[in-house]
Amino acid sequence: MNVLVIGGGGREHALAWKLAASEKVQRVFVAPGNGGTALDKRLTNVALTDPQALADFAQAEKVQLTVVGPEAPLSQGVVDVFRARGLRIFGPTQSAARLESSKAFAKDFMKRHGIPTAAYETFTDPAAAHAFVDKLGAPIVIKADGLAAGKGVVVAMTLDEAHEAVRFMLEDHTLGVVHNEGGARVVIEEFLQGEEASFIVLVDGKNVLPLATSQDHKRIGDGDTGPNTGGMGAYSPAPVVTPNVHARAMHEVILPTVAGMARDGVPFTGFLYAGLMIDANGQPKTLEFNTRMGDPETQPILMRLKSDLVDVLVHACEGTLDQVELQWDRRFALGVVMAAAGYPASPRKGDVVTGLPADPAGSDDVMVFHAGTALQDGRLVTTGGRVLCVTALGDSARTAQQRAYEAVQPIRFDGAQFRSDIGHRAIKR
Repeated sequence: MNVLVIGGGGREHALAWKLAASEKVQRVFVAPGNGGTALDKRLTNVALTDPQALADFAQAEKVQLTVVGPEAPLSQGVVDVFRARGLRIFGPTQSAARLESSKAFAKDFMKRHGIPTAAYETFTDPAAAHAFVDKLGAPIVIKADGLAAGKGVVVAMTLDEAHEAVRFMLEDHTLGVVHNEGGARVVIEEFLQGEEASFIVLVDGKNVLPLATSQDHKRIGDGDTGPNTGGMGAYSPAPVVTPNVHARAMHEVILPTVAGMARDGVPFTGFLYAGLMIDANGQPKTLEFNTRMGDPETQPILMRLKSDLVDVLVHACEGTLDQVELQWDRRFALGVVMAAAGYPASPRKGDVVTGLPADPAGSDDVMVFHAGTALQDGRLVTTGGRVLCVTALGDSARTAQQRAYEAVQPIRFDGAQFRSDIGHRAIKR
């Protein structure tokens, strides 16, 4: 069959790479794709982003399965457009995608349905927001209500940081947030102690199929220092998600969310990602929802997936996920993000990337997934903040870490940034 992956980041490269490995697939189109998908002869980039144009393309090329990677097309209703034409697509409708596209909607939903999360208030008035920050004190968490490419959350350790976050989210509009109806809005919530994990499942409207657990590294610097980013690396599995924590996450967060969406008349289909904070007693609380797979969590998760992803997604589209049992590589997978100079505030573009492995499809245990790259005049150049995710498998967290960093070493571009401690929590455990 012909398959279409919508998006152009590292997550979409990983999805396309995994789908292309299926014997059932003839061609994998990636729209718009990136330099890495351009280099892989099994993949074909398509310079389209508009939902109607994508649906036209899918009809013309007889695409039998489409999967949506990033949040922006979901919030624009691409799933609604495809379904209206009878095209098979995996992802949430525009209405269901509000779980991610509006932090205020998600927090109100969790409160209404009794899903554990941090106490919060929502503000559009800067003066009221600043007063609430002073009342609650620091540390405190400030979240932009709209989509912000993974950078719309500030964990402020001081009152000055909190007030600055309120200013640039509500007053200065310097974050590039895609605001929802009514303009700029922030959610301000209590700071939760614990260890963070990414809990991602597939949902077909009623059935839920958990993926392997994973953990992201949000901050730019070693030791979890510096500003938040879209993610500087990830690994799978996440040792913090013990069997007990896994059961609690399913029964206290995931299943009530799927049931609550159905009760509200907005049945959820697609990848559902719960960012969890797990306290010392193993109690998970929901930090946020994403309505797609995480980036960079997708890369190590799909490195470990042994099942045919095409079969899994077809079942998900047909409402038969209860018939699927996923098979996983027992090994540990770890991905290190290499980011552009100036990331996350003002990433530089146009730097030439060299030293990549000869085979763009990777080896059995190492794969370089592209995110912010493009082919220009036969050269690979940087086009965004997070440039690559170098991902490796190993028998232990330490072995996977060593292999990933060995694969990072020969890769060069001016100003490249990467953390040297991805996986430190897993190794410590």
